[in-house]
Amino acid sequence: MNAKYVNAVPLYRQEQEFERCGLHISRQNMANWTIQCADRYLAVLYDYLHAKLYGYHVLQADETPVLVNKDGRPAGSKSYMWVYRTGRMYTECQIVLYEYQRTRNASHPREFLKDFSGVCVTDGYQVYHTLEEEREDLKIAGCWSHARRRFDEAVKALPKQKQKDSRAYLALTMIQAIYREEKLLKDLPAEERMIRRQLSVRPLVEAYFVWVRETLPKVPQKSKTWEGFNYSLNQEKYLKVFLDDGEVPMDNNAAEQSIRGFCIGKKNWVMIDTIAGAKSSAIIYSIAETAKANNLKPYDYFEYLLTEIPKHLDDTDRSFLDNLLPWSPGLPVNCRKPGKDEVK
Repeated sequence: MNAKYVNAVPLYRQEQEFERCGLHISRQNMANWTIQCADRYLAVLYDYLHAKLYGYHVLQADETPVLVNKDGRPAGSKSYMWVYRTGRMYTECQIVLYEYQRTRNASHPREFLKDFSGVCVTDGYQVYHTLEEEREDLKIAGCWSHARRRFDEAVKALPKQKQKDSRAYLALTMIQAIYREEKLLKDLPAEERMIRRQLSVRPLVEAYFVWVRETLPKVPQKSKTWEGFNYSLNQEKYLKVFLDDGEVPMDNNAAEQSIRGFCIGKKNWVMIDTIAGAKSSAIIYSIAETAKANNLKPYDYFEYLLTEIPKHLDDTDRSFLDNLLPWSPGLPVNCRKPGKDEVK
């Protein structure tokens, strides 16, 4: 599990390595073991973390396509791995949860977030905006990194000698100024950060949108720069949400980073064989990424969970899981990642 879900080593390569050591362990056996460990034991903690997720004011969400071989559809049909995590401003008690679904439609986040009330930061995907329209207790915040990305693509498409004279480059400069001011506030408490944003960040944001509106008619339609301006204007409402809430980050980079391990892994193993494997992968990736986010060593954390959870399978009271949470003071020392001083 650690090799595949943390270090992105496919089971067939692990099978080959075991063979070189004289151990005959088939990838089918390993796949069955991981599915059973996820379903029997780790799913209990996954569900507990899902309930804990609703206690946060800010979440972040993202999704990425994945191929599942035996899902009853034509070969090559896209499935999706969704990720939901606690907001980047919460540096302690972080939760990262994956969820496998066959499609990318609104019903999935609608169900996953049904008991959540607060702000969800996303990349501008329309289904989240649909959910916001359906509910009074859910607000969607946009991602400045995605706004910036479109101008970055426009600049790179230009000849080098013309890049710095382009409107796309000026847009990048203005967005960078917003990021620079925001970075100065990263260590402040949420309330003070919100107040300071009104003084130093909001004027830059408002100036940016005024400039975009003035400049858009001067840009060739359907060009990369034109697409960047239109994205910003279409997302303006969502891109401004962070200004009025000190707990909301200005981009969705944390969610993208949380799903990166999965994206690296799928380049190596290409596809998941079955729906059962996809669902168990979502559970195991969730535990691994949550462990990493809380400075735990996933291997030792997996080992501890798979030792302790089986002792409580008959318990109707799930409070024992409090002692197994990645921020529990009762975790063994060996589960914790050593600090820099300890490594030295």
